[in-house]
Amino acid sequence: MTIHGKKFRNELKYYLHVYDYFSLRQKVSSVLELDKNSQTEDGYGIRSLYFDGIHNHSIYDKNNGVFNREKYRIRIYNGSDQKISLERKSKYGDFISKEAAPITRAEYDAILRGDIDVLSDKEHPLLKDFYAALKFRNFLPSVIVDYIREAYVYEPGNVRITFDKKLSAGLSTIDLFNPNIIWEEPLLPEQTILEVKFDQFLPDNIRQLVQPERLMRSAISKYVLCREVNIKHFKY
Repeated sequence: MTIHGKKFRNELKYYLHVYDYFSLRQKVSSVLELDKNSQTEDGYGIRSLYFDGIHNHSIYDKNNGVFNREKYRIRIYNGSDQKISLERKSKYGDFISKEAAPITRAEYDAILRGDIDVLSDKEHPLLKDFYAALKFRNFLPSVIVDYIREAYVYEPGNVRITFDKKLSAGLSTIDLFNPNIIWEEPLLPEQTILEVKFDQFLPDNIRQLVQPERLMRSAISKYVLCREVNIKHFKY
């Protein structure tokens, strides 16, 4: 589905108990291919720095169920600076869209210092929008979100099934590369987040495999979960 020039897809989210995770993982891994970015069978590390406005509209829009909303984040993988992406995730009801643009380590460091003019001459539309959000909408870094993603893919329907584990909020810094980040996990140790993403349809064999109708669908936001950890400690 395309809205305002953006391609949106379906995204279903569920909390899994560890026993359900192990059972479903065995089924999924027997049919779907492990994502090529995985370093081991457990997957790969994702760490994101999220941005929000001075009035915290990103967290309030999510908690208030605003139909059309978006978030900016800078994302790295496995703690490396070899690939740094600025991303914008847009939500339109039950549909999601993700846009990405690469930035360099030097540009990331400048943004973190508050030297946002490093983006002033960028031609990429997403980087231009992000620069405007920083300069005119007072967006600031808000929280680091970290987890291990175990991802499986299935070409028909462009299906992607992910198990996100060990979700952690960074408490001591907003620097993705700080080696001394203090972490706190917002979920119970036995909880895993299941996400099922697909384009226009979920193939019947995958639906029978996952059986989403037997699970309790949840409006899970890893950003909100981690941001609430920070609010609990620092009141912002």
